[in-house]
Amino acid sequence: MSAGTASGTGTLGRLGTSGGGPGDGGPAGGGPGDGETPDGDAPGRRHWLRWTALGVSVVVLGAAAAGWWFYRKLDGNITTDTTAAAELLKYEKERPAPVVSAARNILMIGSDTRAGAGNAKYGKDKGTQRSDTTILLHISAGRSSATAVSIPRDLMVDIPACRETDGKRSREQFAQFNSAFEIGGTACTIRTVERLTKIRVDHHMVIDFGGFKKMVDAVDGVEVCLREPIDDDDAHLKLAAGRQTLRGEQALGFVRARKTLGNGSDTDRMDRQQQFLGALVNKVQSNGVLLNPTRLYPVLDAATKSITTDPGLDSLRDLYNLARSMRSIPTEKVQFLTVPRRPYTYDPNRDELVQPKASQLFTRLREDKPVTVARDGATDGQDDAGAPSVAPTPTFTGHNAAERACPPVGG
Repeated sequence: MSAGTASGTGTLGRLGTSGGGPGDGGPAGGGPGDGETPDGDAPGRRHWLRWTALGVSVVVLGAAAAGWWFYRKLDGNITTDTTAAAELLKYEKERPAPVVSAARNILMIGSDTRAGAGNAKYGKDKGTQRSDTTILLHISAGRSSATAVSIPRDLMVDIPACRETDGKRSREQFAQFNSAFEIGGTACTIRTVERLTKIRVDHHMVIDFGGFKKMVDAVDGVEVCLREPIDDDDAHLKLAAGRQTLRGEQALGFVRARKTLGNGSDTDRMDRQQQFLGALVNKVQSNGVLLNPTRLYPVLDAATKSITTDPGLDSLRDLYNLARSMRSIPTEKVQFLTVPRRPYTYDPNRDELVQPKASQLFTRLREDKPVTVARDGATDGQDDAGAPSVAPTPTFTGHNAAERACPPVGG
């Protein structure tokens, strides 16, 4: 018992218990300095250092555990589309081969499905969905530029025979582009794009109405400037003219509105969508989001919850590596344009490609060559008089993410 008592007393003394008295911190009779150890360190100080070290360890372990929990949560948010991957594998021989392996082509599909929470208000769910917005995003091999090309939903294209939701196969047909998504989903849309452009689609992402709203809300809204007020019942949108910060529902209405904005065409709507996406890219790249964990996490949470993607891009690490590789791209090199198009010869309510400009654009993307955009229209390698231009790079109608939708206040 005496040995145990002595051991306990010594342990308490080494931890620096208060109370004083002979024997606390050393043998009875003191030692070098009353209440000090032979090396001159007060037991209270060592007690504080030990508990500080313990506290730091707990914080580090807690942060690591929290970081792992956040990672697992974000990683688990992502929905993987294995069906499209399996279907595309069946047609591997007919798919175009990548010309520049380090470049990446990602097909971004905005689904107009009415299924899912919050989507019923946009119309009845008929059990089908179409691609309300489709963008082919080309990221250069050197990660020096990113070019987003909108494909009109009403563009007349050759759609291959595709596997339908009931397992049957559709017939090959010449129809408007967004029918491909309704007929055979993502795989059919990818095969249609590849047949149209001869560009290999490396990855795809599908986002619905709800996901888009969450993304905009996560960055606390996106600013736009309106020349005139908007009152569009179909898009559930009513806004005053001037500078406006649009959040979830308003932002969705702004990019979906068609009848009451501009000339009412889908081309005009695509231009508005591109400008909005450019402003969104600017907002996400700003230090207020990327360097602020409390703002970055909601963005990541909304983004990962919003997308359905292929197995090659379905983890947080895959998405992070993609985003990190694009982080150094200047906003003026993040470009948006619509594939050269005009009203279809046999139906002005549909579109057809303008040749040879469309093929010229597809070739440059396929070969990872620079693409130049300007608001004043495509030069197609010619000057105003129609003579060949000295510029080696053709210019297409479009804009970049550095262009501001609103001029600076007071500017």
